[in-house]
Amino acid sequence: MPWLLSSQVEHLSSSPSQRQCERTSFSFYCAVREQLPVWQLEDMRRMEVFSWEDGRPRAFLPSEALLYALVHDHQDYARYLLNKYSVSALMPPRCSFCCRRSSGAQHLTVAVRYNRVSILSMMVAVLKDCHVGEDFLDSRDGCSHEADAGKTAVQLAVELSRPDCLLLLLVHGALPTGLDAALQRLVSSDNLDRRCAQRCLDFLLLYLPKPPALCCLQEEPHRWQSLLGNEMFSWLCGLAPPPLLLQALRCLARSGPDQITALPDFLQLHSWQ
Repeated sequence: MPWLLSSQVEHLSSSPSQRQCERTSFSFYCAVREQLPVWQLEDMRRMEVFSWEDGRPRAFLPSEALLYALVHDHQDYARYLLNKYSVSALMPPRCSFCCRRSSGAQHLTVAVRYNRVSILSMMVAVLKDCHVGEDFLDSRDGCSHEADAGKTAVQLAVELSRPDCLLLLLVHGALPTGLDAALQRLVSSDNLDRRCAQRCLDFLLLYLPKPPALCCLQEEPHRWQSLLGNEMFSWLCGLAPPPLLLQALRCLARSGPDQITALPDFLQLHSWQ
C-alpha cells in the first residue's frame, strides 16, 4: 500500500516485520516516482524486502515494479523490466485486498488509464515477440477490487477517450469492441474532449470487420445520420457497403499506426461527412 503515509501504516499492521515491509514498499514507490536510475531501483527491489505475503516477507516482483513504472511514467525502468523479464513482467500480481492472483491484462489497463503511450508500445511489442498478443490484449481486468475490473484495455481506451492507446492496441490485434460506447462518448463529450472521442470512434471503424446491430441508430436515426454522415450511417445500419475512404484507409492502417496518424486533416476519417 505505497500510497499510505508512514503514520497511517502503523495503524494497519501489528507485526513489526510487516510494518517494516510497508515502509520499504513506500520507499520504493517514492524512488520510482523520483525517477531514480534503473540500477539503483533494481538494487532496491532485489536486495530489500518490500512486500508481505502469506505471513512472510518477500522481494518485490518485476510485475509489481512495472506497475509503479507505469504510474510514474518511468520509461527507462519499464524498458529494462520488459527487456529482462519479457512477458513475465506483465503477469498480474496479487490483489492487495483479497490476496488472490488477478487475471487479465492489468498492466495494459493501467497504461491506458494513465495514458502511458510509450510504455504501452513497449508492452505490446513484447507480447507480439512472445506470440501471446491477441489473447492477452483481449483479456479483462479480473479482480473485482480493481478499478477497471471486467474491462478490456480497448473498452477502457474508448471510455476514457485515449485514441493513441486505442490505435496501438488495435494495430497489434486487439478486438475492436465498444462501438456503442464510442458513439455515446462522442455525443456526451464537451468540446475539449470531443476530438479525442471522435478519433477513438474513427479507429474502431477502421478495424471493425462488419457493423454490429446498434439499437441507438434505429431509435434516433436523424440524430446519428447528421453526426456520422449518410454513407457511414447507411453502412452501420447494414443498408450500404462501407464508404470508399474507409476501405482505402483500412489498407493503409495495416502498415502501422504511424501511417494513419501522419495523414493530413482533410484525409482523417472524421472529415467524410
